[in-house]
Parts: sequence; C-alpha cells; structure tokens
Amino acid sequence: MTTLYIECKMGAAGDMLTAALLELFDNKTEILDSLNSLGIPDVVFTAENSEKCNINGTHVKVLINGIDEHSDHHHEHHDHHHEHHHEEHNHDEHHHNHHHHDVHNHHEHHHHSLDDIKALINSLNAPDSVKKHGIQVYEALAKAEAHVHNSTITNIHFHEVGTMDAVADVMAVCYLLYKLDVDDIIVSSIHVGSGTVHTAHGILPVPAPATAELLRNLPIYGGRIEGELCTPTGAALLRHFGKSFGDMPPMNIEKIGYGMGKKDFPIANCIRMFLCSTEDSVDQVIELNCNLDDITGEELGFALDAIYDAGAKEVFYTPVNMKKNRPGTLLTAIVSAKNKNSVVKAIFANTTTIGIREKVCNRYVLDRKIESLETPLGEVRIKKSSGYGVNRCKLEFDDLAKLAKEKGIPLSEIKAQIENGV
Repeated sequence: MTTLYIECKMGAAGDMLTAALLELFDNKTEILDSLNSLGIPDVVFTAENSEKCNINGTHVKVLINGIDEHSDHHHEHHDHHHEHHHEEHNHDEHHHNHHHHDVHNHHEHHHHSLDDIKALINSLNAPDSVKKHGIQVYEALAKAEAHVHNSTITNIHFHEVGTMDAVADVMAVCYLLYKLDVDDIIVSSIHVGSGTVHTAHGILPVPAPATAELLRNLPIYGGRIEGELCTPTGAALLRHFGKSFGDMPPMNIEKIGYGMGKKDFPIANCIRMFLCSTEDSVDQVIELNCNLDDITGEELGFALDAIYDAGAKEVFYTPVNMKKNRPGTLLTAIVSAKNKNSVVKAIFANTTTIGIREKVCNRYVLDRKIESLETPLGEVRIKKSSGYGVNRCKLEFDDLAKLAKEKGIPLSEIKAQIENGV
C-alpha cells in the first residue's frame, strides 16, 4: 500500500504542490514533458532547482506565452461583480500591483464562468479521470465563492483562479497524482498565515473568505508568519484529494519531495511530501460517542441511517446500564476528520443527546480491494484483504444472495459451488 503524506507547515499553493509532486518521480523530464502535452492554451511548465534555508527542492514556473505570470501579479485581487479570488503565486509579495494590466496585456484577463472552465478542461489532452478531478476542484472553488457572496455557482465568474496559469496549477496536480497512483493521501494541519492581504476590494483578513470556506471542518492554524500562505486553489486541492487530515502516522518513507515557493521567510518556504510504501497501514480516525436513555428502537434505527448518510465510516450501539440503574444505549460513530462536523450535526439532529464525546484513535487496517469474478453461475465480486501477514478473500454477500434468488438455489450451495470453483 502506498501513502502520500503532505506537510503544509507553510500553507499550500498550486505551483508548490506541483513542484513537490514532481520531485517524487525519477523521470522528472519525461513527466514535465507530459504536463506540457496536456494542451493548456499558451502554457509551458518549467522546473528549476531552488534552495530555502539550505534545503534543496524544486520550483515550478508556469509561463504564459513565454512570460512568468507569477513573478508579477503576486496575489493580485480583482473586483468583478460579486466575487474576488486570491490565487496562489508562490507566496510572493502580498501587495496590489497597480501596473498589472499594463505589464500583462499579452495575456487574456476576461472573466471565466464555471462552464467556460469545464469546457476548457474537457478539451485537454488528459485522461478522463484527470479531467473529472479538475472539474470537481473548480466546482468546489465556485461553491465557496458562491457561499461567500450569497450567490450561485452559475453566477460566479472566475478571474484569478480562471486564468491559464491557475488552470495549469490545478490540472498539473490532478495529473501528477493520477500518475503517482497512491492508495491513500493524508494531509497535515494547514498553516494559513496571519495578518491581512491587500486586494482590489481593500484589506482582507487571512485566511481570505473563500479560502476559509474551503478549509471549513479541516485542521488549520495561524502563526507569526504574516501573509496569505494558503490560497483558494491550494485549499481546494487539499480538500478534494485529502482522505484524512492530521498528524503523520507511523510510516516507512521511500521518497521526499520539496516544492519551493519564491518568497523567502524565516522558515523554509516549501511544501514537503512523503511517499511511503508499506504492506501494513495505520491511519487516524475520530470516535464520537454519547449515552442515550430516552430514545425508542425505531428512532435509533432511523438515527443510524442518518449518521451513515452524514459520512460516518461506522456506526453501532451497545446496551449499557446508566444512572439510577436505567437501561440505556451507548451510540458510537467512527468518522474521518473531514466528515466530523457533519456527523456531529446528524447525531444531535436525530437523537436525544445533549453532549457528544470525541477521541482520536490510530486505526490499523488491511489493504483492501474489490475484484470481479466470472463464475458459471454469474459475476460475483470478491473482497481481498492483505497486510500484517494476513491474506484473505470474501465473496460479496449481496451478489451471492442475488444469484440464489435468480437460480432458485440455496445460498449455502451457491457459496459452496463458487468457492470450490475458485
């Protein structure tokens, strides 16, 4: 099983994520050529060595018609109707560039709708799954902006995150993760920076409103570093691809990638990624539980379904004796950090509890995959689990039950015939 751990001690920006991912490949030149073959209009990716605080890494530039857009418009913000965007530019200067349109008259700066971005992404020379991920990232960006501005995603018109360099950052990350093909992605707590950022709207707090919306329910923190360290694009990419968020679990590190920003800080301005390959997997989950003594069995059954729908990995209840020797129920839900808030809301909404306990747990899991098995009786899915010296297979019960009903054969015979055939 392969796991990618993304360390965000200096926030997250699309170009830095791209650079860190690129470092994890042995054939960097070939991968860079693949990025340049995606067909993003007027875009050329380049990579160069970069050093921050005596740490060597990679800095990626996105050239638009041969010019580095990042080097000049430095987190510039544009006011158009109801939206503003705070795009990543290497954590560079955080001041408004009043000469931007003069300097960049070579590059198209009209506003793009979500449909425009979707059409552009669908036109690229990329696998369908890469296009799908790219569109979903932009849908998240549009949803965040719509929430901030009390609008709808169809009325959002991107500027900064809709320019070709921003599209290039998003699609590069989507493509590199596709090529890396890891089983799990864990993201650290995200440093968002502090202070304020200058925009065309005026001075806004860090994190900027759209970024804060995208980071909702994820672990973030500020600090003494002033500036916008985490950008909307960086936040949207981490939220989309991160399967869990928190501290690094025990892992065997194979490769380390350093993606460098352009600006210098007292702390090395980089994103660090750890690529780990291990047969035995450990991740972190959150256990939520509460005691109930005034809920019916019917209500409890309904609550379990609602809690699953809210994103819980597992929900169960245990009979317990409560105060005054009353019989009661201990409700337990296992959730990821990403879905914790929605599950908490579901528990409060669908049970009678007035308090929920939380604890973080390490979870040891087997590597699991599902394969399709063609049998004389029909197709059956088979679940395979491995790790910690264990290898086991299990036939999917629903498929066995379906065949038993269709063939008019007892379930035990269906299972025995297929197992003997395997």
